[in-house]
Amino acid sequence: MAAAGAGSPNRLVQYVVVRSDLVHKLSWPLGAVITQACHAATAAIHLHYEDPDTQRYLAELDSMHKVVLGAPDEAALCSLSDVLTQAGVAHKLWVEQPENTPTCLALKPCPKEAVQPLLRKFKLFK
Repeated sequence: MAAAGAGSPNRLVQYVVVRSDLVHKLSWPLGAVITQACHAATAAIHLHYEDPDTQRYLAELDSMHKVVLGAPDEAALCSLSDVLTQAGVAHKLWVEQPENTPTCLALKPCPKEAVQPLLRKFKLFK
């Protein structure tokens, strides 16, 4: 199966949104923050494993496309989770335990054009 190109309207993307304040204000080690993103992405795939878009994304193993965005703080991340829920966009809000701290969220793989408008205010994670 040929992978859809980056400009293809059928291009599947998994968006991950990470709290940038964890690194820049709360001094979390970068590796710990990357781990949070990995947890969220894996959980979103697991929760929506049977979804046709997820299956197609996994079938294109060597051409998976992820976009990692930054949310400025916990309030912005939780607000985005609410917006996604209201819009019916499947995602996983990762809450680190035992601290009970929301750290990031990951959407299930989906067509870029279907969710990009909901994520426009978030910039690439730095």
